[in-house]
Amino acid sequence: GGPSLPGSGRIGADVVLEVDADIVAHVNGGPTALPEVEIRQICENGSRALEIVHNGNLRTGLFVLELARQRGELSRVILGTDSPAGSGVQPLGILRTLTMLASLGGIAPEVAFCLASGNTARVRGLADRGIIEVGRAADLIFIDQAIGGAGDGLLDSVALGNLPGIGMVIIDGEVRTNRSRNTPPAMRVPEVRAA
Repeated sequence: GGPSLPGSGRIGADVVLEVDADIVAHVNGGPTALPEVEIRQICENGSRALEIVHNGNLRTGLFVLELARQRGELSRVILGTDSPAGSGVQPLGILRTLTMLASLGGIAPEVAFCLASGNTARVRGLADRGIIEVGRAADLIFIDQAIGGAGDGLLDSVALGNLPGIGMVIIDGEVRTNRSRNTPPAMRVPEVRAA
């Protein structure tokens, strides 16, 4: 790593590799990111999960994503928000991060959704979450392309950089909320019908 000033809190690639934590959290920094040469060392010389966060350096997040993609190691990439931070709590931080990665990072939108859900659940040890499957938690978010957004359907719209609209959230098998007040309105929303 580079030089550190007393009290600066700077942790370089040498320290990150020596500690060997399960997750290289905030690999794209909080307010600032490490130099790319050190980010490359962390990605290439380690095998741990790489967390790209919303409240980090977005350019560095794209750099980390590209390194992982080139190495065939997208399974190492997870998403986070780094909330709360100096800029507050970002309720849409994960959606914004996956949309940024899908629209600017050269990966398919469905892969970006997997980074945010299945990869993150696996790495964080949330065994019954992150994948839709019998026997897993019935926590579901129903999303669709936002009304008026460019693109031909949800995935195309996200690939063009548009946030999806949340139409319903189900937690533990129960509807907890319908249309989101924080996202743009979804084109299609599910409805609950009495049996």
